This record gives sequence, structure tokens and C-alpha cells, in this order.
Amino acid sequence: MAHDFKRFPELTNSQMDLYYFDSPHKQITEDFRAKVVKVTDGDTIRVKSNFRDFTFPIRLSDLAAPELDERGGVESRSWLESQIMGEEVDVVLTPQRVEKWGRLLADVVFLGMSMSRLSADTGHGIPWEQRQEDVWA
Repeated sequence: MAHDFKRFPELTNSQMDLYYFDSPHKQITEDFRAKVVKVTDGDTIRVKSNFRDFTFPIRLSDLAAPELDERGGVESRSWLESQIMGEEVDVVLTPQRVEKWGRLLADVVFLGMSMSRLSADTGHGIPWEQRQEDVWA
């Protein structure tokens, strides 16, 4: 079975051995700099890099933010947009590299500040290990 690179451009670490040479684009295995072109929600952004001709998603590591339809979700997204939309950010990959929905999992750093930590410190999200199913219900 072939990998669907259109829907899931990033290979997980376990898929690298199987599909690396089939990939139509460079697989990201090192930290990089990119421009934020969209803030999807409080813990997901889309970026444009100089080494790809398409935008791709980044899931902020160590952060749980409310979904857009949950209490605080729209505010969380708006806050993150106000911080980094249109800005160049450093993307520092986690050892896991890709999360279950195929997004790169990384610490997004702007002006030396971790957006995950800043989001949690300002009440727009919480550290990942503190999440609960009903936290924003």
C-alpha cells in the first residue's frame, strides 16, 4: 500500500524506512525557519519554507489548547495569530517529529520565546501533560 503524500506529507519515524525514497519532497528531519501563513487554532499553524513549494502544518509541542468550538478556542487562536501571524519562526522538532494526524510536532520559537510555554503562561492553553477531556467544556 502506498503512502498518501497529498494528505500526509510527513512520514512518521517508523514510516521513514518504508517510504522515504518514494516521497515527492524532502522529509523534514532537522530544525528550520519558516514564515507563519495561517493560524488554524490555538496549537496548530501552517508555515511556508524555502525548501518546499507548499505550506504545511505544525502542531505546537507540549501544549493543549481548546478547539475552536470549545470555550476559549477562538480567543486562543486569536492570541496566537496576534503573536506570530506573518512572522518568521524557528521550528524545533521533537524526537517524535510527527504526531498522529501527520503534522510536524515542534516547539515554535519567536524572538527567543516558546509559543507553547507563552500560551500556557498567558492562559490560552495548558501544558500537554495537564490536559483533561472536559477542561474547556
